[in-house]
Amino acid sequence: MPQITLPDGSVRSFDGTVTGTQIAEDISKSLAKKAVAVKIDGELSDIFEAIDRDAEVEIVVRDSEEGLNLVRHDAAHLLAQAVQALYPETQVTIGPVIEDGFYYDFARDAPFSTEDFEKIERKMAELVDADLPTRKDVMPRDACVAHFDGMGERYKAELIRDFPAGEEIRVYHHGDWHDLCRGPHLPSTKHIGKAFKLMKLAGAYWRGDSSNAMLQRIYGTAWLNEKDMKAYLTRLEEAEKRDHRKLGREMDLFHFQAEAQGSVFWHAKGYLIWRALEAYIRRRLDADGYGEVKSPQLLDSKLWEKSGHWGKFRENMFVVPDEIPSTDDDGPVLSGTSDLLALKPMNCPAHIQIFNQGIKSYRDLPIRMAEFGCCHRNEAHGALHGLLRVRQMTQDDAHIFCREDQITEETRRFLRLFARVYEDMGMTNITYKLATRPEIRAGDDVTWDRAEKALAAALTAAGLEFDYAEGEGAFYGPKLEFHLTDAIGRTWQAGTYQLDYVLPERLNASYVAESGARERPVLLHRAVFGTFERFIGLLIEHYAGKLPLWLAPLQVVVATITSDANDYADKATAELSAVGLRAETDLRNEKINYKVREHSHAKVPIIAVVGAREADERKVSLRRLGSKQSTVIALDEAIQLLASEALPPDLKQV
Repeated sequence: MPQITLPDGSVRSFDGTVTGTQIAEDISKSLAKKAVAVKIDGELSDIFEAIDRDAEVEIVVRDSEEGLNLVRHDAAHLLAQAVQALYPETQVTIGPVIEDGFYYDFARDAPFSTEDFEKIERKMAELVDADLPTRKDVMPRDACVAHFDGMGERYKAELIRDFPAGEEIRVYHHGDWHDLCRGPHLPSTKHIGKAFKLMKLAGAYWRGDSSNAMLQRIYGTAWLNEKDMKAYLTRLEEAEKRDHRKLGREMDLFHFQAEAQGSVFWHAKGYLIWRALEAYIRRRLDADGYGEVKSPQLLDSKLWEKSGHWGKFRENMFVVPDEIPSTDDDGPVLSGTSDLLALKPMNCPAHIQIFNQGIKSYRDLPIRMAEFGCCHRNEAHGALHGLLRVRQMTQDDAHIFCREDQITEETRRFLRLFARVYEDMGMTNITYKLATRPEIRAGDDVTWDRAEKALAAALTAAGLEFDYAEGEGAFYGPKLEFHLTDAIGRTWQAGTYQLDYVLPERLNASYVAESGARERPVLLHRAVFGTFERFIGLLIEHYAGKLPLWLAPLQVVVATITSDANDYADKATAELSAVGLRAETDLRNEKINYKVREHSHAKVPIIAVVGAREADERKVSLRRLGSKQSTVIALDEAIQLLASEALPPDLKQV
């Protein structure tokens, strides 16, 4: 007689084996209608799973996070079932759940096209309407191999052969169609609903190996209801409009090309954004007690070996030989022997070298050392993504060398700086995660316990709520992750803060304590923006290219209605430029509506329209980006207004 303990602590007894369906019905008929799965002692299982022991049980309903994942999992099976119904010669391979949806890889001689999607979706909808029941079989491995081989499903058979001999394999049936799967699944196809859509096609090598056959991958999205799916598709449409790569071209900010994979060619306008951000954050750092340094690009591999980065990051480092010269009778020659140098992927070992110059006292700490350090990482070609994932990057990096008793105050100080900066950037929706020790790491568990407890205590003292990201820390210490929500609800990770006991030990950093003994400093790694490249990409997408006036590369265009106003336009532009505004004239012989449309497309924040009347009265007609209204004001008033508005946030009078 199983004793079933429910989440509210109540206990129900059943005569003999019981299923999740029966438990839900025993609780209420309304719950039974919504139930799609069950958690048995915390493990998600099929609603029809037999329970023959005492257990803690939770009924999972469709309208839940677990329910949504099941909908997407079943939608992948639904796609495969529909494809094989329409194209029987197709072999199925794997079809996992991914963020916002699912995909399935197919082996088929004839290529799919996106024109096939509507037909496949109709078949999927028919299968939902058929309300096909789900059933689970368990088969011995060898029998399962023979079964799928007999069906001509050689990819499935190959997967099953990799399971240990004698293992029992789960096979899920949806009506007559079935697939190898660990499960669990919804009770029937009707529970999937029709809030799904096939999105795109791609190629994928079998098992991710380029020596294997190329498969066809169909991506889809699935949601609990049509409203959620429509909102998602709207977000995708908006995200496409905001794509920083598209806007970067339209605004003439930067470009990429094959001769410099993963490195940015910054155009003059794009680099103006960079310079404005760099000047802003430099002022913030100066005011917060940082000393700016500059360290070498190339460092000997011996230093990277000592720091531990060589073992962890070697495959992502660009390495060059340092050939050692010798001499013979004809003069200097290369001996053929060389040391290895590496372009730095991060700045921390170099900063420790600066710290190690001269003797440091406990009274000298904390030392806040900042650098706009250019770093290189050999990211895979397939991972590169515009400004968001590059090979050459510049970090607004800094390292704080402090005593252990200073960790809390330095953490609170940095968090104040971080919040101030992101408020200035118009981003205030931030969540925090404490990332703990990864599987591959430097330092022993005692050191990691100490570091994680110290950072958690500092965050608590700062009054921050945070979640844990287990196993996501840096290899030398735990880190604080900052997750920002942008204007259309997407989450970005920017900035970092890491607590490190390991590198000071490895690179022999020390200071003279009050007792006269040598002690290791604590090293706090921190960046506010993260990298300029990624942060500028984030800003462009957050603002959809309509950057705040102080960041806009071109702030004002003075556009003429007729050539009679050309001289006045030149004078107005000169006066705007004289107060520090980035201004240009547009004297082209084009209609004013054409000029306004073109500059609006280029995301110029202010268009000052002038004609003969404005020239006579020394006025301008100001039109702001995104507005159809214009305001006619005196030129002197416009200059004063815009000059004040264009001040960086830290320079404005509060």
